[in-house]
Amino acid sequence: MSGPVIYRRVNRPDPALIAAAAECAMADLHEALGPVAGRMGLMSPRMRPLLPGKRIAGPAVTAFCAPADNLMMHQALYLAEPGDVLVVTVRGEDCGAQWGDTAAAYAKNKGLAGIVVEGGIRDIDGLRALESPVWSTAISPAHPDKAGAGVVNAPIVCDGVLVRPGDVIVADGDGVLVIPKERLAEVVETAQKRMRNEEEAAKKIAAGAHPFEMMQLDKTIEKLAIPLHDTAWDD
Repeated sequence: MSGPVIYRRVNRPDPALIAAAAECAMADLHEALGPVAGRMGLMSPRMRPLLPGKRIAGPAVTAFCAPADNLMMHQALYLAEPGDVLVVTVRGEDCGAQWGDTAAAYAKNKGLAGIVVEGGIRDIDGLRALESPVWSTAISPAHPDKAGAGVVNAPIVCDGVLVRPGDVIVADGDGVLVIPKERLAEVVETAQKRMRNEEEAAKKIAAGAHPFEMMQLDKTIEKLAIPLHDTAWDD
C-alpha cells in the first residue's frame, strides 16, 4: 500500500471473545498483553471520553484522513457493521472536526459500538444528547472538507498505536487499548485469571491484610538495597 486505498471487508475475531473482553477490567487486559505489548497498545492519556461511564469493545474499522477533511471517515462509517469501533486519525492534526452529531446519529442507528478519534470532534451538546460513545484528543467546531484522499480499512497509527482492521478496541474511563486480534483469546484468558486473583486479594484486604505485605514489597526494597532508617529524616 503506497497511496490512497479503500478495503470494503474486515476480518473480525470471534464475537464471543469480544464479549468476554468487554467484561474484563481495562487494567487486567492491559497487563495481560505483557509489559511491552501492553504499553505499545495503550493510547495516550490525551485520548479522553466525552461521556463518563461509557465502555465499549469491538473490532476496529479504520480511517486515515487528510487534515481538516473527513471524507475517509464517512466512507469507513458507511462500511462499518453493528458492533464495530470506528478508529480515525488525521496524524494528530486538530483542525477540522472529524465527528459530529449527524454522523453520531447514523452510527447509533447502525449499532456501532463507538468511535475513537485522534483529532477533533464537535456538536458536543448534540453528542451528549445522543449519548454517543466517543473518545477524542481534541474539540474543534471547524468545518471539515470532504475531498481529501486517505485510506480505509488498512493499518493505521492512531495516537501512537498501530491499529489494524479487526483488532479489538476496548475503551472506557481509563483509556483506549488496542488488542491484536490474533492474541485476543490468550489476552482474555490471562485477564480473567488476573481478575480472579484480584477478587481473592480484595477479600484478604477486607479482612485486614495489607497490600505491601501481600506483595512482599519489603523484599523488593531489600533487593534494591534502599537504606531504611528507624529515625526521622531531620533527627
